Amino acid sequence: MTNTLDGLLGSFRARLNDDLAALWEPFDSAASGMSAPGRYATSNGGKQVRPTLYFAAWNAMADSSPADTAPALALELIHTYSLIHDDLPAMDDDDMRRGKPSLHKAYDEATAILVGDGLQARAFELIADAPELSAEQKVRMIKVLAQASGFEGMVGGQYIDIQAVDSDMTLEELRAMHEMKTGALIRASLALGGIAANATEAQLAALDEYGRNIGLAFQVVDDILDVEGDPETLGKTQGKDAEANKPTYVKLLGLDGAKAEAQRLLDEAIAALDSFGESADMLRELARYIVGRDR
Repeated sequence: MTNTLDGLLGSFRARLNDDLAALWEPFDSAASGMSAPGRYATSNGGKQVRPTLYFAAWNAMADSSPADTAPALALELIHTYSLIHDDLPAMDDDDMRRGKPSLHKAYDEATAILVGDGLQARAFELIADAPELSAEQKVRMIKVLAQASGFEGMVGGQYIDIQAVDSDMTLEELRAMHEMKTGALIRASLALGGIAANATEAQLAALDEYGRNIGLAFQVVDDILDVEGDPETLGKTQGKDAEANKPTYVKLLGLDGAKAEAQRLLDEAIAALDSFGESADMLRELARYIVGRDR
């Protein structure tokens, strides 16, 4: 990225992290008790891919930094809630997240469930209260985020994933599952950025095509890293998918085939941005980062 883009992104992320820290100030009283586990869950060094995609989509339209971080913060809260619940023993049963004990290991299962529930609710409240958005933008954003988070998106995809243990899936079925489980929230991140920047329907469609490809690429790379990633760099347990006998891109395509698929999806994602010109350079760089990452 250019120095200008790096500076804009760095400034935005600093604001986002300040807002994440401030989120818990109303709950710091001893009577609440939710502040400590909430801070633990939201301040442990995630990649912040979804809020960054929101910012980059805005930047592709407006060539500036959004005035309000509320939608980006909402996206990070929804994603964090999903990770907290995914790590629970009844779900993916993972003891590590982002290099630290998962929330249910650091505290307990009931606390993890309740913090996740609270983060999900707070995400929609943040959008509803966003001072820089019109009522029409808020309603549209809330609908997009709700659909991406629920039965048609993340929750539905996670359910299919759990049911798929010890079963065979075709490549098309695997793609359909991950378009829900991983891809839906990535596409929503881009849509929210576009809505905030008053994108045209054609621009929103281009962002969605980019997001569809990069969302799948994200999961393909996750499957590759589950096989050959460094657990210390990953910050989570390696080999969980193979141990659980889950269908993965590596299982269906082989390691080299999965890497070729990630590259194909990257090429398709970048091609979807042709109509934007240089204004979408940050989105292009983010796509390359997602496919080239090591964690």
